Amino acid sequence: MASSNVAGFWSSGAFNDKTIGPDWGPSSVKSMLAKQAPVVTLFGHDDTNRLTYAVSEALNTVVLSAGIKEEDGFVYNKINFFSEKHRPLKNYQVKIRFDARQHQYSTALREVADWWASFNFLNPVFVPEVARTPVYSSWYSYHQNVSMKELLAECRLAKKMGFESIIVDDGWQTLDSNRGYAYTGDWKPERIPEMKEFVKAVHDLGMKFILWYGVPFVGEKSEAFDKMKGKYLRYWNGQGTYVLDPRYPEVRKFIIDTYVNAIHDWDLDGFKLDFIGRFTADDNTEFTLENGRDFASVNEATDVLMTNLIKSLQEVKPDIMIEFRQPYVGPAMRKYGNMFRATDCPNLSSVNRIRTSDLRLLSGTTAVHSDMLMWHYDEPVEVAALQMLNVMYSVPQISVRLEDIPEDHFKMIKFYTNYWLQNRDVLLDGDFHPSSPLTNYPILEGTSTQKKIITVFNDNLVNFQTGRHKELDIINAKTSTQVVMVVTGKTEKFKYATKDCLGNETEKWVVELSEGTHTFKVPKSGLISFTKID
Repeated sequence: MASSNVAGFWSSGAFNDKTIGPDWGPSSVKSMLAKQAPVVTLFGHDDTNRLTYAVSEALNTVVLSAGIKEEDGFVYNKINFFSEKHRPLKNYQVKIRFDARQHQYSTALREVADWWASFNFLNPVFVPEVARTPVYSSWYSYHQNVSMKELLAECRLAKKMGFESIIVDDGWQTLDSNRGYAYTGDWKPERIPEMKEFVKAVHDLGMKFILWYGVPFVGEKSEAFDKMKGKYLRYWNGQGTYVLDPRYPEVRKFIIDTYVNAIHDWDLDGFKLDFIGRFTADDNTEFTLENGRDFASVNEATDVLMTNLIKSLQEVKPDIMIEFRQPYVGPAMRKYGNMFRATDCPNLSSVNRIRTSDLRLLSGTTAVHSDMLMWHYDEPVEVAALQMLNVMYSVPQISVRLEDIPEDHFKMIKFYTNYWLQNRDVLLDGDFHPSSPLTNYPILEGTSTQKKIITVFNDNLVNFQTGRHKELDIINAKTSTQVVMVVTGKTEKFKYATKDCLGNETEKWVVELSEGTHTFKVPKSGLISFTKID
């Protein structure tokens, strides 16, 4: 195709470099069951879709690439199948979708997600309502030093702020506080022996309880190590753990029994299932049915493992919550998990924005969560608020010590959590469009029938067309106070109010929005709300 108005290359792994490379060094994405997604979008300078292509192959490795040939100015697109070792096949079927319609690139990607979900073998798992509500996480606030007493105190405060569940992360299963996974595999609550009482106490507060597990791991210092000996894919150097081989039926049973028993024993509400991406073949993997393996393919065995796991868990708790994090967030992963989280980016608000926006574009109805929010407690509250404002179009996860943060930080979290809950139908369920992927989404928009919410992250112009929405909010997610609107359409009268990041109203007035530019003073990390006067 000619490179006319081809500004860049969008893929689930492009992150903050969505430029398109030359044909001798093309932009590409490598997709498989637990890594990335098999889709590419070439987008224009005006955010239009120039070409989107996707494949139905969600298990095995596919490489999609695009590069511009300097001799003729054309974009050359490629889809490579079977670029890695694979068991012998007699038949193979795949569907490829091409979309060259001139609509927004975000619409093209959303329709790809719907296309994947239409296949019976890729039907997404049920998403319970609580998976779409704010979460308190223990990771950045406590790391491995978790305790029932401290986390219950955090839960009491979090619940009052609108948080409906807690994720207790790595550390509960061992008294060893060294990084690494040498003690994984037994999954005994050594650090929190009163796990059953802990879960009940959280339930008594009206919250749900989610527990972290490193799914593929059996540590070299665990009791399970000898039990699973000979059934590993590899050793992870530096982390003290072996990676289980799901092609063995005993391995799949061991893993499934671990989580089913945990629900029965402790009444858990969900699992944060980590490191699924470690279930991969490598150059040393033998693709044979030998030595007790009943699958030759690691990907196929992983699919069976995860399919049977979610089925077994739902038989116990139909509304079970399962969280995965980038990059294991492809179309097949929606079969097993109902919460997709941005990959780790502590204190990196703009990275969290890019990660959650990328996820939103492909995740359909699966609940997209931010990486856990953290910041230094000496930050001015307007700067701390940027952590929240960058992830408002996803489900926020907080990981600061609520008992220790300054009072104004606490008020800020409470205000914006309440705002998020009141506007979830727009922020989470509305039509979502992250503008200008080439410059890392400087403006995000969510739209419902009645309301539009625009978040601006630098001093860009904010476009608004009258006659379409009765309500408009502009969130000023930056440290300057000037917001400039460019209005098109018939003149309409609106009342408006500005608020700072603590929820204090700073101005209230009436304005006629006519064609042209309008400048407003909005507090740093604050917002301005417009309501049409009929």
